[in-house]
Amino acid sequence: MFDVGFSELLLIGIVGLLVFGPERLPRLVREVSGWIHKIRTVVHSAKSEIDREFQLIELREAMEAKRLKFQEEVESMTIAPPAQGAVPPLSLEPPSKEPEKPNAET
Repeated sequence: MFDVGFSELLLIGIVGLLVFGPERLPRLVREVSGWIHKIRTVVHSAKSEIDREFQLIELREAMEAKRLKFQEEVESMTIAPPAQGAVPPLSLEPPSKEPEKPNAET
C-alpha cells in the first residue's frame, strides 16, 4: 500500500522524537500501533462479512433458478386419465376383513 523504506522510517522517528520527546514517544507509538491493529481488525471483519453476504446472495440466486427449473419440469408433466378397463391403482389401506361364510356342504 505505502512504500516506506528505512530512510523514511528513520526520518519519521527523528521528527517524532523532536516533537514529542523521548518520554512520550514510546507510549505514543504503542497507542498508534494499537489503533492501527483495531482498524485492521474492523476492516477485515467488515470485508469477511461482505464476502459472506455475496456468497449468500449467489446461493439464493442459484437455489431460486433450480426451484424455477424444477417447477417448470413439474408443470410440463401431464397425467393422463386411466383408460377404461384399466387395473385400478393399488391402495395403501389394508383390505377389509369380511366374516367367513360357513360352507353349506358340510
